[in-house]
Amino acid sequence: MTSEVTTGTSGRDTRPGPAGPFRRPFAGALAAEWTKLWSVRTSYVCLLAALPATGVFTFYYGSIARINEHAVQPVGDAAVSSTVLVQFAVVILATITVTGEYTTTSMSASLLWVPVRWRLQLTKALVAGVVSFTAGTVSAAVGMVAAWGPFSGHASFDAGTAAGQALAVGLYYALVAVLTVGASFATRHAAGALTVLFTLLWAMPSMLVGLGGPVLLTVNDWLPHSAGLHFMRDSADAPYPPIVAVAVLGAWTLAAQLAGLYRLRRRDA
Repeated sequence: MTSEVTTGTSGRDTRPGPAGPFRRPFAGALAAEWTKLWSVRTSYVCLLAALPATGVFTFYYGSIARINEHAVQPVGDAAVSSTVLVQFAVVILATITVTGEYTTTSMSASLLWVPVRWRLQLTKALVAGVVSFTAGTVSAAVGMVAAWGPFSGHASFDAGTAAGQALAVGLYYALVAVLTVGASFATRHAAGALTVLFTLLWAMPSMLVGLGGPVLLTVNDWLPHSAGLHFMRDSADAPYPPIVAVAVLGAWTLAAQLAGLYRLRRRDA
């Protein structure tokens, strides 16, 4: 039995080859991660929970500033302060994109379809980062609106400053999400990843600030959330400029990604 091959005038094989994502493996992997993220109900819960949590926190922040007669501050400071709590919405969101697949053993299928491990990890990080950036920017804007009334004259509003702080909150959430993806690949379990991130982003800073002292406060300045606060607030008393703060948070994020990639390459799903 013979098979026919359709050829063009040049004599080349013109049979249709693989289409769509098969010709663009990175785009296909990215599309797959985007689809998987929105197919899980927890993703919607995390994002929707971030908005009222930000609103409640910033309303309280503005009320305390008015009651205690704090000095006038940018209204965006309320949204920045809310990140100490609301950041865990994107932490949970980013965690489940990785640990959920290990729990259901679907990570084996993901690695079968995207065998290049760094590509799989990078696409998960990009999707989580983009979604978290958007969520952070929107929640910061909501927080400013919620805080303006309770501040009652103890906050200032400048469109440029407010927009800059909203984008800074979005960038912080994006970097935290990418850091979380790396930590989740390194631990492979939701409980382990959340414990590490809860300790790093909240417990350690709280403990170091509570104990006080120049050495401990200096150590705290170089932790991820503290660096994030420095570039989101951009205050004059920060120990380093905003660009250094972004670099510090970026270094933590890169370290987590490298740890996750090392574990992913050393051990199959």
